Amino acid sequence: MPRWTTRARRSAVSDGIPATDAPQEAHGAWTPEGETTPRVSEDGVIGAIAQVYDPEIPVNIYELGLIYAIEIGEDGAVKVEMTLTAPSCPSAQELPAQVEEMVRTVPGVSDVKVEVVWDPPWDPSRMSEDARLALNMY
Repeated sequence: MPRWTTRARRSAVSDGIPATDAPQEAHGAWTPEGETTPRVSEDGVIGAIAQVYDPEIPVNIYELGLIYAIEIGEDGAVKVEMTLTAPSCPSAQELPAQVEEMVRTVPGVSDVKVEVVWDPPWDPSRMSEDARLALNMY
């Protein structure tokens, strides 16, 4: 069973935390063959997720605040907890599948599980400042 490291994080802008340009450490895991597999970068996972857009809203789902948690196991397995804007969202099947597909493109990812959760319910306060500006909701 993988040991998960959890770091649910929203946009640095929405958290009021200055963004950093410091590179994330990219240690690898040793394999029995003596090769090093790349460590999965949380920034890489977030960047992949940020390429997924709700088809009805011109903002990526990360900035919309639909991602509740990202867990990265030492074995490269990634678990994403996300929600949708509403239970009746027409993209309910499409968006989780797109998230899984994009996360699988991140170097070092060995497996991906995307879970849709409804607690807490999503509301517009979860959006980043950038998303609010893009949608004229300030």
